[in-house]
Amino acid sequence: MLQLIRHATLLLQLHGQRFLIDPFLGDRNAYPPIPQAGNDIPIPMLDLPLPPAQIQSLLIAADAVIVTHLHRDHWDDAAKALISKDKLLLTQPESIALLQAQGYTNVQDVQGTKLGAVQLFRTSGQHGTGAVGQRMGAVSGVIFKTPEMTVYLAGDTIWCPEVAAAITLYQPDYIIVNAGAAQFLEGGPITMTAEDILAVTQAAPQAHVIAVHMDTVNHCFLTREILREYLLEQDLVEQVLVPDDGEEIVL
Repeated sequence: MLQLIRHATLLLQLHGQRFLIDPFLGDRNAYPPIPQAGNDIPIPMLDLPLPPAQIQSLLIAADAVIVTHLHRDHWDDAAKALISKDKLLLTQPESIALLQAQGYTNVQDVQGTKLGAVQLFRTSGQHGTGAVGQRMGAVSGVIFKTPEMTVYLAGDTIWCPEVAAAITLYQPDYIIVNAGAAQFLEGGPITMTAEDILAVTQAAPQAHVIAVHMDTVNHCFLTREILREYLLEQDLVEQVLVPDDGEEIVL
């Protein structure tokens, strides 16, 4: 089961293991807007779809928290306040020291981790191109492999050779992509555009694609409504799912 909480925050349940991914848990309008986006809309732009008690229960029940990278919309002050300091955090090598400096005592590289029957592997990507991509820093995706299926969480990346290579290597049954076409006033998109998602479907025609990371942060200009219209035009509504906040998907 996969549940979209909001933005890139997901609850993934596989083979009895519960993974909370990229917790962005602040209240609506809790933080100032992402700068250089051409607007001044505070973030998150939407409320969490679940009451605080249910969010707290999810945090307690999670076997691990996946932190793909440390940008504010994937690891915010509310998450730091709510998540126990001894919770297992799985992340990329570039983020381990900072998470430990924040007081977390059980931080590991996601690469090669195994929880129950779920094996995890780290993948790479490109969080934009040129100077903007360099400023965004290192980002990672995660492969979740079980005896029954493989799920690929691409993370904050555009369509790029690294994503194509991960698809070729792991042949995932499900691919979760961070859409939204996030962008600044200068430079190109730093997360997937509608055309990037089309490229994913062409590279993995056998996979179900799930598009998240929309309608919540002020520099994401591809909305769910626009993406759904594009998918209808491309005859991709059966292959690409665009869940609403709080929606559960049976894998």
